[in-house]
Amino acid sequence: MKLGIEPGAEERFSKTVTERDLLLTAEITGDHDPLHVDEAYAARTAYGQRIAHGALVLGLLSSTASRIAQRAIAAGAEGVPVSIGYDRVRFLAPVFVGDTLTAHYIVESTDSTRGRSEAACEVVKADGTRCLVARHILKWVAESR
Repeated sequence: MKLGIEPGAEERFSKTVTERDLLLTAEITGDHDPLHVDEAYAARTAYGQRIAHGALVLGLLSSTASRIAQRAIAAGAEGVPVSIGYDRVRFLAPVFVGDTLTAHYIVESTDSTRGRSEAACEVVKADGTRCLVARHILKWVAESR
């Protein structure tokens, strides 16, 4: 199966985390933990302020994976690339309102026989602090005709 990408392909996406992002993530996920949504509560924790949801930080990688998938399609990939999961996700540092994050996605391996690619992923603050690392797997699913 032609995947349309090769090892070394990479994408980046940057975003500054806002209060609105925290509140929308709480609404979407149902996670209203006061560490995310209550400034007074969070001020009394070791973090001293609200922290972003892990799902919000991980979610930034969705943009990079989607861009890689679209590049593969444009390059003639056979089938439809879909995410089958993020492995070994680790949250390494807290993310606060006002932090500018960059999600970085690098394809490390492809397997045309299995119709899969695997990528190293990370999210980094503007000051270079790594907030998240993970592995991502894309699978190319045959199109029904």
